[in-house]
Amino acid sequence: MENVVLIIHLILALSLVGVVLMQRSEGGGLGMGGGGGGGAMSGRAAATALGKVTWILAICFIITSITLTIIAAQKSAGTSVLDRLGDAPAAVEESAPSGLGTGSDLLPPSADDNAPLVPRAD
Repeated sequence: MENVVLIIHLILALSLVGVVLMQRSEGGGLGMGGGGGGGAMSGRAAATALGKVTWILAICFIITSITLTIIAAQKSAGTSVLDRLGDAPAAVEESAPSGLGTGSDLLPPSADDNAPLVPRAD
């Protein structure tokens, strides 16, 4: 059920973006406002139809958002993330396999080692 609502939600989101991008700019932002139409519908009729489609898609988008929130709340079963942290088992230390070293042989020698690598010229 959740997957079906989620797919519908994504389709609505993409449709809403597409319809908003098809609308004519009325604010004159960047000087790129619409121009004389010449399509099947006049400018005002197209704006009204796209406005109605935008409202319908927006309402459906909000409904699917609320539905997904309700589904997620039912799945959580009233538990908090902090409650789940307290139920987690204690971390178990893993020992290295017997064939491998402890990794100290991979480190460079420290300054406190007794055997110097380079003989001193005293």
